[in-house]
Amino acid sequence: MESLSKNRMYPWFIAIFAAVVLMVSNGQTISGLSVFDRAFIDEFGWSRGEIKFRDMITLLLAGLVAPLFGILIDRLGVRRCMLAGWVLLILGNIAYSRLGSLAELYLVHALFSFVLVACGLNAAVILVSKWFTRKRGTAIGIALMGTSLGGIVFPQYGTAMIEALGWRGAFAWGSLFPAVMLVATWLLVKDKPDVADSAANAAAAAPDPDAGVPFAEALRSRSFWALAIIAMTTFYTVLGTQAHIFFYMTDAQFNPQVATNAISLFFFCALVGKFIFGLAADYFDKRLVFYGNLLVMLVGSLILIRMDVALIWIAVTAFGLGWGGVYTMIQLTVMNIFGTRDAGKILGTITVLDASGGGLGIWLTGVIYDTTGSYELPFLIFAGLIVVALAALTQVRQPAQVPGATAAAAT
Repeated sequence: MESLSKNRMYPWFIAIFAAVVLMVSNGQTISGLSVFDRAFIDEFGWSRGEIKFRDMITLLLAGLVAPLFGILIDRLGVRRCMLAGWVLLILGNIAYSRLGSLAELYLVHALFSFVLVACGLNAAVILVSKWFTRKRGTAIGIALMGTSLGGIVFPQYGTAMIEALGWRGAFAWGSLFPAVMLVATWLLVKDKPDVADSAANAAAAAPDPDAGVPFAEALRSRSFWALAIIAMTTFYTVLGTQAHIFFYMTDAQFNPQVATNAISLFFFCALVGKFIFGLAADYFDKRLVFYGNLLVMLVGSLILIRMDVALIWIAVTAFGLGWGGVYTMIQLTVMNIFGTRDAGKILGTITVLDASGGGLGIWLTGVIYDTTGSYELPFLIFAGLIVVALAALTQVRQPAQVPGATAAAAT
């Protein structure tokens, strides 16, 4: 690993590896689970609200423990936390394959909350940011493509495995993914460059990968809370959408494979959005890119409001493209404004709100459907929250460079 980290391409390897990390961790704990919901209803008779409460547990607990794990990431490094996360995900898949009650479902998802903070979004963004400064937007965009890949790959995996081996077999075999990642993380990942790495690799990280704003100072800034509001409102809408699009389409008599394809399309568009808009943020005004992403999301939500199934593919495409950009810009803006010094605690605190928003979006959308028999009101709420996010963005102030970075910025 020491010799590998001195390679000029190692920072880009880290960005790609972080994408694979997010593909597996997010795909197996959030975005790949909706295709199993019909099987749970058929076998256990649970309601949509009862099933979706699992995601509320995962995301809410992830938000609550994220600040603690942020401290651990800052002190112990990303690599050690990731190794622990992969072990937990292996256990979670095995437990899922033996599921017998609603209480057991909720316990598994409580376990998944620790997976999300140990080897999820915050860990991946911090790892990449330690290795990049000048091309950080592109690198974070590449890394965040992993969450979209998870939404593309794991619903297809789940649907195919349910048909071939049943849902229990799908989860049992799914434990192989984190097992492979455990070994790869142990052998290939280094937390940050050292002096020798930077000397050997002119394209490596910044001279001081631990520069930035102290946590207490970040909490006193208007930009921090504006970004937290943007994260909470957009996570509510996007996770509510991706978690219920399978139900929405099967209710409209689309077969499960077509509904699964809609989920994959959503995440494919998000993948494209993350890379394109992450790249654009390195060359164009970041604020304008951010506004553009939110407006594209708003267009998708307004199409959903029409409740016209014939337009669902257009809505999914617009929503996915816009969300991909927003997702990247939230992480990039946090790192650019506050730096990497206390990144674990800062991102962890924002995660309290965005995870809570995402969990509420998944669960309340199911509860509202159970009450009204329609997704019309949830779709209206989505559009309203995106407007709130647009208003919050006006309060975000982006500096010219990362706090504490020297003029000789690197990758």
